[in-house]
Amino acid sequence: MATLKITKKHHKHLNNPFTSSPGSGPHVQGKLLIKSLASHEIYDVGADFQLNWSSKDGGFFSLSYKSQPTRHLWSTIPGQAFVSAAVAETEVEESRGSFLVKDGDVHLVCNHQTIDYVGVVRKDEFFKFNPNEDDHRFFATNAKTEEQSGGDQSSSAVMITGKIINSRKKNKKKVENPKRNFYSEDKVEESSVSARYWILIDQKNSNQIGFQVKLGKPNVELQKRFSGSSNKVYKGFFRRMSGIRRRWVGRHGLVSRKRVSVTVSSSEEENVILKDERLTKFNRIWLTHASEKSERFFGFGEQFSHMDFKGKKVPIFVQEQGIGRGDQPITFAANLVSYRAGGDWSTTYAPSPFYITSKMRSLYLEGYNYSIFDLTKDDRVQIQVHGDTVQGRILHGSSPTELIERFTETIGRPPELPEWIISGAVVGMQGGTDTVRSVWKELQSHDVPISAFWLQDWVGQRETVIGSQLWWNWEVDPSRYMGWQQLIKDLKTENVKVMTYCNPCLAPMDSKPDIKRNLYEDAKKLEILVKDKHGEPYMVPNTAFDVGMLDLTHPSTASWFKQILRDMVNDGVRGWMADFGEGLPVDAYLYSGEDPVAAHNRYPELWAKINREFVEEWQNTHVSKGQKDEEEGDDDTLVFFMRAGFRNSPRWAMLFWEGDQMVSWQANDGIKSSVTGLLSGGISGYALNHSDIGGYCSVNLPPFIKYQRTEELLFRWMELNAFTTVFRTHEGNKPSGNHQFYTNHKTLSHFGRLAKIYEAWKFYRIQLVKEASQKGLPVCRHLFLHYPEDEHVHGFKYEEFLVGTEILVVPVLDKGKRNVKAYFPVGESSSWKHIWTGNLYSRGTEAWVEAPLGHPAVFVKEGSLVGETFLKNLQQHNILL
Repeated sequence: MATLKITKKHHKHLNNPFTSSPGSGPHVQGKLLIKSLASHEIYDVGADFQLNWSSKDGGFFSLSYKSQPTRHLWSTIPGQAFVSAAVAETEVEESRGSFLVKDGDVHLVCNHQTIDYVGVVRKDEFFKFNPNEDDHRFFATNAKTEEQSGGDQSSSAVMITGKIINSRKKNKKKVENPKRNFYSEDKVEESSVSARYWILIDQKNSNQIGFQVKLGKPNVELQKRFSGSSNKVYKGFFRRMSGIRRRWVGRHGLVSRKRVSVTVSSSEEENVILKDERLTKFNRIWLTHASEKSERFFGFGEQFSHMDFKGKKVPIFVQEQGIGRGDQPITFAANLVSYRAGGDWSTTYAPSPFYITSKMRSLYLEGYNYSIFDLTKDDRVQIQVHGDTVQGRILHGSSPTELIERFTETIGRPPELPEWIISGAVVGMQGGTDTVRSVWKELQSHDVPISAFWLQDWVGQRETVIGSQLWWNWEVDPSRYMGWQQLIKDLKTENVKVMTYCNPCLAPMDSKPDIKRNLYEDAKKLEILVKDKHGEPYMVPNTAFDVGMLDLTHPSTASWFKQILRDMVNDGVRGWMADFGEGLPVDAYLYSGEDPVAAHNRYPELWAKINREFVEEWQNTHVSKGQKDEEEGDDDTLVFFMRAGFRNSPRWAMLFWEGDQMVSWQANDGIKSSVTGLLSGGISGYALNHSDIGGYCSVNLPPFIKYQRTEELLFRWMELNAFTTVFRTHEGNKPSGNHQFYTNHKTLSHFGRLAKIYEAWKFYRIQLVKEASQKGLPVCRHLFLHYPEDEHVHGFKYEEFLVGTEILVVPVLDKGKRNVKAYFPVGESSSWKHIWTGNLYSRGTEAWVEAPLGHPAVFVKEGSLVGETFLKNLQQHNILL
């Protein structure tokens, strides 16, 4: 009986600050056993691709484009298994949106692989195939018929079948038959456990190959084999992998399953054990393919600590990014007081099972199961996935930008943003109607170009043990924002929008006066909240209070929440932060009945989809189809932005922001990490993104820990974000301890100056936003995207970046620095012009460049129309004299 053990540590307040890292576990390796295959064979995969088989060095497959047969898009390792599987228990430690997943007992590992058949099949027949009732001979006959009839090659695919085997000892004898020119190998011992597998490789379009791996049931009844003492687990594989820690494999598939729940609680921890009564199939699968020692791996979603992941194990699981993420001393302190609250280098709100390499190889997984990409070996990639099936795609392209285009044409791209949000500063502040009007006057007196006021406290605030927090009941608080609709109208007359805040959680409102609707109670009555094992609303701990979480799989949830958004927009609001989405508990019960471990990664996509659908529905009813409102036109378009995401989120979300960075200079969770996240996310399809100016998270624990936003940090973050998609401020979690744009005349002047620099390249920003919508290319780009042949730029994380192709930004990211070292990449025909001095720099050179406050090190291509227009606009704003 397989189990999922969940340890909830929401209320544990004294913890080991040295938390274990995710992704540690064995590297599975086994033999490839060949049966009756020719020494060399080429199989057509659709019209444009081919699968090559060679028996050299024990046998391997390689996939290539027909016009480039020597360039391998994917290949296996000679003589070694490329499909393996296991049966394992799962342990998850959960605490306030943070998750650590690891192995319990591992009952069985099948790490050896046979190849019994390879042939061309009709891919439509594969989908009708029941792998537990049939075998490869059906496809062999079908393939022959298709070849004889001259069928459509685009509908053809290649199938590989065989067995995966668990055997502690084999009687191996390798024989070469010179007459038939194939290799064969004696069978493993009769007592070994085995199961059939099927791999389908088919062409999806002119630049994508799809792959599916299905596993059959083991040839023994696992329930009987592993019944009895829980200590009777498979040891042989782990003896061979001594000293290496085991990795989690959880439940599989988006399907309902019979579960028996056992709960053991204490004052600090709650242990929930969910038992799967159908231990009849594998729940972990590994895919292994070849790599090179010098190959660099980029992508994996929005990653904040690294750009190149070669040598690392990358877990793909949506969760809170943490406070510090390895930066000290804050991570130590956060972990001490709240379990795993500090996070680590791998924790992120928006991962994606996708990569691009420096060798122009690219692959992504479909589905939502937990996965880990193991890149620790020089010669291989090993992908571990939960379940007994895997689907994914392999991309063909000659450059990083081509590969991003081809990835996003499948997963989706964002729409064009309304022009108003990229025209000036989005002013994030709180305080109520009078405070907003007062700051507005200050901004006008400093001639600051403003797009919108973003007022997250529109719902009101309450005092908790950790300070002031929002009421999570999505309606305006009339006592805090008196004359709400009039404020919106007055700002609108000056072409300034109002934006607000919401998330998919609801807090009980028993202690709040003057509410019109108690949304939590309404949702509870409609039974559209995520449920616990008792069928009651699952109360999810969040900072100082518990909340109910909307069940986004329920058919009534979307329309109900869209009405909340409609009421907000009817007041005149034109944008909002759609926060959270990363914290679905892994023992939740959903209306759909799907596995919550997999649904956890899907939840932020569903959250984005509801918001996006409302935007489009409202736009279609507010503005006649094919016509613009004569009074407001396109400037009345709605927009929302969010932080949580998964692979397909770019299809639904309009705009991203990077979440809650520390107000620090540090690399894992400070200003530097905001650049790394921006660029890694851009490679992964998050084309339109930005961060909070100045960071968000302040911590003051004297005398040792003091993280407060300084004036210098605020100024440098303004300079950085003046070259991102959206220029938006945030007061942070503790506004009174932070420097703000409105603190004094100096901060207001600097804010105005950088807002004008941001406005000066609006013409180009509009072009890049359109390109993001059409091609999926990010506004802010790692140099690798356009200079992949320059190996020097492969090692960059946050040091510099491109805006489109025409602007190079080298931000100051260290305290007290007044200059930066700029590198000008090889492969560019033009020189780079420094915008403040006009100095020219040649390709392939480095130079130290002065960058005093207010004068970020920015360069444009010599002779570029974009560059010359940008400089002209800076002169018109009296920024450049």
